[in-house]
Amino acid sequence: MRSIVITEETSNKKIDKAIKELFPRMPASAMYKAFRKKDVKVNGVRVKDDYIVLLGDRLELYITDDILDGKGFSLNSGFSIVYEDVNLLIVNKEQGIPVHPDKDQVSNTLIDLVQAYLKEKGEYSPHKSDSFPPSLCHRLDRNTGGLLIIAKNEKSLKVMLDKIKSKEVKKYYQCLVSGRMQKQEEELKAYLTKDERKSRVFIDDKRTRDSLEIVTRYRVLSYENNISKLEIELVTGRTHQIRAHLAHIGHPIIGDGKYGTNAINRPLKAKFQALWAYKLKFSFCSDAGILNYLKGKTFEVKPTFKI
Repeated sequence: MRSIVITEETSNKKIDKAIKELFPRMPASAMYKAFRKKDVKVNGVRVKDDYIVLLGDRLELYITDDILDGKGFSLNSGFSIVYEDVNLLIVNKEQGIPVHPDKDQVSNTLIDLVQAYLKEKGEYSPHKSDSFPPSLCHRLDRNTGGLLIIAKNEKSLKVMLDKIKSKEVKKYYQCLVSGRMQKQEEELKAYLTKDERKSRVFIDDKRTRDSLEIVTRYRVLSYENNISKLEIELVTGRTHQIRAHLAHIGHPIIGDGKYGTNAINRPLKAKFQALWAYKLKFSFCSDAGILNYLKGKTFEVKPTFKI
């Protein structure tokens, strides 16, 4: 732990900028991880990264000296790299990390961490007008872990968005749900309506005025102690589709606070929903331009559910 009194040189600045000036060798991703873990205090109080430090404030950083001095810390904290080349990154995102800013989170997103990683590698310079900002090709919920594709240039972004839209990139998930499934495998169809005000979706068996059709395929991998492990193929990719669809048929995902059941989640002490985007298949049916070399490739990780 380091304790520092703010001087005139660093006062009246956002705390993340002040910390960067005080510890220039510490990776930005390490700093934002410290904010996420609430390891940054001012005058004994935990603060967020938009706090303005004042002259005389006592800054306390519960971070090891090696990290503060830029030694022995993995740049890609918050995610691990599954594949990387000049065109894109495929990362395995940790649960609890938002992929983009939301109403409660203005920084420390996956993109923040990826930008910090590429900046330290010398592949991204935000101050240069011709430097392409790494861009998400698709998204995951904050509390869903797993594989995400991030484009490093505009051509790759365009190709990947087109391939995802045409369903030439297959996405597979694993999840833990309550109860025993009636069938070993099944293709589920229903209709989803999104309520922006409530930040949730609703599922119906029949089409309604504003609904969209959803298709979710599942296969049972195992069953034990009234919990089924499923492989899910996301045929349509709607907001909260897997979570809401499985809850609709009576098998909510363990740990899901929005669509699940507290009576099930509380005894298991599930920290996050047990849902992981664990496999990507590049099943290109047509020309993929500069990404043709990915045709036929599959990337897979082992889920690490936090329950």
